[in-house]
Amino acid sequence: MMIGIYGLIFEFSNPGFVLPGVVGAICLLVGLFALQLLPINYTGLALILLGLALLLAEAFLPSFGTLGIGGIVAFSIGALLLIDTDVPGLGIPVALVATLAATTALFIFGVSGLALKARRRPVVSGKEALAASVGVMLDDMPPGDTATEGWASVQGEQWRVRSTVALGRGMPVRVIGRDGLTLIVEPLDDSQGEQR
Repeated sequence: MMIGIYGLIFEFSNPGFVLPGVVGAICLLVGLFALQLLPINYTGLALILLGLALLLAEAFLPSFGTLGIGGIVAFSIGALLLIDTDVPGLGIPVALVATLAATTALFIFGVSGLALKARRRPVVSGKEALAASVGVMLDDMPPGDTATEGWASVQGEQWRVRSTVALGRGMPVRVIGRDGLTLIVEPLDDSQGEQR
């Protein structure tokens, strides 16, 4: 009971930490069962509902598996406590509970693994992907003392570009920076253009 209460207190004082709240809720319900304050059927049902709620929350909250593991534990304990009878054949088979828990754990760890793998992939969109991109000038930019502006096609989109050197239509350019919605470009060497 005390672990459950302290877990909930810690979760409420540090919202978003998740683990103390999950452990606290499970321990509190099991503690109430141990003290015979709740009938066993309601305790099992409450643990099953808590487990299902935690499994559902795992899909929407960034808890990195904590809610999912807590949901599996709560669901398993609740399924074992749900039926209060010694009559053979009326209880929930332990093999069924173990199979459901193992299947759910494999699913959660598989999805978490895929999420971590996707997180390590390089950025393919946004301003990070524009750096060092190659494009083609769409119009002529005359030489000038200051940076002049024109239009270029970069990654299949038309961008306003700025350069300190003269650029001609159809000339390959490389993005070297960005100023708001204007890209800063430089001419691309022929050797670099061939490599790309």
